[in-house]
Amino acid sequence: MSIPITPETKIAELLDAYPQLEEVLIRQSAHFTALKNPILRKTVAKVATIEKAAQMSGLTVRRLVATLREAVGLPGEPDAADLGPEVEPTVVDAVPPDWFDARMVHATLDADDMLAKGQVPLPNVTRAVLDVPPGGLLCVKSAFRPTPLLEALHKAGHGTYVTQAAPGAFHTYVRPRTAA
Repeated sequence: MSIPITPETKIAELLDAYPQLEEVLIRQSAHFTALKNPILRKTVAKVATIEKAAQMSGLTVRRLVATLREAVGLPGEPDAADLGPEVEPTVVDAVPPDWFDARMVHATLDADDMLAKGQVPLPNVTRAVLDVPPGGLLCVKSAFRPTPLLEALHKAGHGTYVTQAAPGAFHTYVRPRTAA
């Protein structure tokens, strides 16, 4: 079975159709080693697109799509209009929001530790946000920008701020939507 490889292609569908691309992804960015985790593979990979995966790993969408297409022998790049502009993805937020104060961190969760234990971080983060007192923040540590988690938090009305503490060490600060 072959499928088109475009920015909208889901990672799980891509790897079902082209299992050999797992190693190609890992060579592009160490962030993709998480695909070896069966829980992540069954959850995040089913909803994450190549575009989101590129953002999370700090790669340009155009480069990742072109590399994957080349690896399976597909001709050229898809229509350039489908790929968007060739810009480096933003992995951290340039300016902290007015509400950010690191002293207000109420709790810290380690998303990488959860994944290593076979747990999906989103439900744990969602529960932890409910326990944050007014004015407090939750800090979620991860080895990459957790784009799907950020999207879910934004959809629920929470504020987020992402920093990079060190190479491969991101801190996502979450301000519950009920915070003043």
